[in-house]
Amino acid sequence: MRAADIMTGRVVSVGAEASVLEAIRSMLQHKISGLPVVDGEGLIVGIVTEGDFLRRAETGTQRKRTRWLEFLMGSGRLAAEYVRTHGRKVSEVMTPNPVTIDECTPLAEVVRILEERRIKRVPVVRGRRVVGIISRANLLHALASVAHEMAAGAQSDAAIRDEILTELAKQLWAPKHFVNPVVRNGVVELWGSIFDERERQAVRVAVENVAGVKTVKDHLVWIEPLSGMVFEAPGETPPAGSMANAF
Repeated sequence: MRAADIMTGRVVSVGAEASVLEAIRSMLQHKISGLPVVDGEGLIVGIVTEGDFLRRAETGTQRKRTRWLEFLMGSGRLAAEYVRTHGRKVSEVMTPNPVTIDECTPLAEVVRILEERRIKRVPVVRGRRVVGIISRANLLHALASVAHEMAAGAQSDAAIRDEILTELAKQLWAPKHFVNPVVRNGVVELWGSIFDERERQAVRVAVENVAGVKTVKDHLVWIEPLSGMVFEAPGETPPAGSMANAF
């Protein structure tokens, strides 16, 4: 999937010369937490979010520091901070030159940008003109759509087993040579061994994602590598008189 497949095409934006109050009202009216900022020609020049209004002189939430710390910060940084907490125009409080993407950007790249930049939304542009926006909510919508399409479909037991084995073979963490899935009428029974208890859930997730799987029954034993102790799967009945066996 690409940006154009999930973006919101109707974008609410605000002019750089608009007042802070106009931006706040627009965000409240449309129930959004951020706005692309455009110049007189409609080209993107910044982005303003609710985070830009957290520290404002009007609410008395601007940062208060000791004199010696302000001295160390320098007048330039203090002046810039003063503008952001007291500025009346959007251009004075916005984040300039925001990161943007184009319509063909792969979804994996979109997620990487959101994570690395620690941002909640990214404008989609054609040239410098905003044609859409992607927020974390859009990603949730995409996930919901894909999950709906992945509803269990009819598939033979043999095909289910092959798909499970293929998926495990691709994963570096998977104990692929020690796990044996047995499939009957869509019910998968997992037999074999794991060497890290965290592998249990990962194997189960891999199986549950295969179309046609109805239920997963876990019989995997955990072999603790250092001690060689063998632990039965949760809910399994261990051999009589023993909770764990020597490997």
